[in-house]
Amino acid sequence: MSSRIGIVMAALLVLVSATVLWAGGSEPLAKLHEGKATCADCHGSGKKIRVDDSEKGVNKNCVGCHGTLAEMGKKSQEEVNPHKSHLGDINCTACHHGHTASWAYCLSCHPFDMKIAGGGATPSKAAPAAKSRKRAEKVDVVVIGAGAAGFTAAITAHDAGAKVVIIEKQPITGGNSMLAAGGMNAAGTTFQKEKGIADSVDLMYKDTMTGGGDLNDPALAMVLARNSASSVAWLTGLGADLSDVGRMGGASVNRTHRPKGGAAVGAHITEVLRRNAAQRNIDIRVNSKVVKILEDKKGRVTGVRVAGKHSGEYTINAKAVIIAAGGFSANPERVAYYRPEYKGMTTSNQPGATGDGIDLGTAVGADLKDMKEIQIHPTVAAGSRTLITEAVRGNGAILVNHEGKRFVNELTTRDKASAAILAQKGQSAYLVFDDGIRKSLKQIDGYFHLNLVQQGGTLKELAAAIKVPADALEATVASYNKGVDEKNDAEFKRPDLPRALRTAKYYAIEVKPGVHYTMGGLKITTASEVLAKDGKAISGLFAAGEGTGGVHGKNRLGGNSISQTITFGRIAGENAAKLAKTTGP
Repeated sequence: MSSRIGIVMAALLVLVSATVLWAGGSEPLAKLHEGKATCADCHGSGKKIRVDDSEKGVNKNCVGCHGTLAEMGKKSQEEVNPHKSHLGDINCTACHHGHTASWAYCLSCHPFDMKIAGGGATPSKAAPAAKSRKRAEKVDVVVIGAGAAGFTAAITAHDAGAKVVIIEKQPITGGNSMLAAGGMNAAGTTFQKEKGIADSVDLMYKDTMTGGGDLNDPALAMVLARNSASSVAWLTGLGADLSDVGRMGGASVNRTHRPKGGAAVGAHITEVLRRNAAQRNIDIRVNSKVVKILEDKKGRVTGVRVAGKHSGEYTINAKAVIIAAGGFSANPERVAYYRPEYKGMTTSNQPGATGDGIDLGTAVGADLKDMKEIQIHPTVAAGSRTLITEAVRGNGAILVNHEGKRFVNELTTRDKASAAILAQKGQSAYLVFDDGIRKSLKQIDGYFHLNLVQQGGTLKELAAAIKVPADALEATVASYNKGVDEKNDAEFKRPDLPRALRTAKYYAIEVKPGVHYTMGGLKITTASEVLAKDGKAISGLFAAGEGTGGVHGKNRLGGNSISQTITFGRIAGENAAKLAKTTGP
């Protein structure tokens, strides 16, 4: 959900923040507000004071007293400001809790020393689950997961005439998609044609298959390539800017689409999708977890059972269900089960990526594909969970080891680049770039904001800062620059050489591989139908996004994730709505 920025898209983090306007404390907000507010001020009044699962009423009252997220952000002069976040306009209650200790959602990914009203150093335990209710609702389509695939499916189904609800277990929407940095791969787009880039569906298909070691399901890979340009056009029609076109590892030509100036794609697309869902009044429920997919006696999906944070368990009857709940990179036990060699490795994913959608599918008999194919991303900032987008290398940065030497083609596939880094001393490397590259990609400023970058006025000064031999680093850069001038990387055969490293200052970020993406998941058809173990489609059940298997094979190319979520999200939404129209009441 594109180069999937690790759990935090540092590219966007130029906006991230980490201090709250109130001083710390260990009491819940309800205690801190004593004498200043009553229960009714937050919860409203009436015979039964209730809070909806998405806590809309409470958040409305928070804003009424303290101001909007944007207004709060303007009040703080701190360098890192949590109210100016790459997560977008999220609920106050994502961080501030009334009856349990507050905890900054930023700390899901960042090691900031945050002080927050009523806060603690770790997430507080959830309140006891509410009692189950006999309540039952009825819609046409239920979408599980509010990342790019879920939003896309919901918008598509709605526009096809279906009544839709999105169920999201986290307190915020966006999933891993909002962390995506590098861009969205597409072939034959108007933006490529405007820039004179010759590309084709067949070439994108070939690159995808080659990158996946030919383990991909060829039919799914072709759907990805064939529909990629129309998916870019669809997003553009919703108001997205995908006019900048770059290249990421494994691509034969520039086909990675992103906002003007090379800004991160994930937060931008997520905000566009959120806005479009809101304009359509699509029902989106956060803090709500689907615990079971319901079936009739014939094995047809008939709805879901939901556990709401405040409402307890209830049923939503539906004619179709779409699983778009993502992969399991943030589930260390499951990662270690399939790939023991990755045990203990950090992840770049947001905390909700635990594989729940896969479990829901298998519980109703779904088959799985490629579960052992787990991608580690080569450039996660050492000592953090912040992913350094592949677009930095795509714009010309090089990788050097602790001896100051290049050791790999920087734009090889992620599996090969990761293996090469793990073979180096310290199992880490340095991503080296100059001021020209910094200015070519807006996302890079975020890494400075997070203090991840070492720098020097000369290569010698940079070498001293990162403790590598200066003569070796200077020779390495000189050799690379010669390759750029001659348009031939004689040593590592890097296919693109966009710019030389000659513009001071010079910069470096230490990077190590981290668990980034799970290529395996629910087995689906080209129509996004979920397949059972007998090879037949499970009636009424569709899936899209990272929680499906087969599209990427052994290795996902950077830029193909967002492309997958949009393309298959559209297909799932269209087919779910079509089924809903032909299914009786």
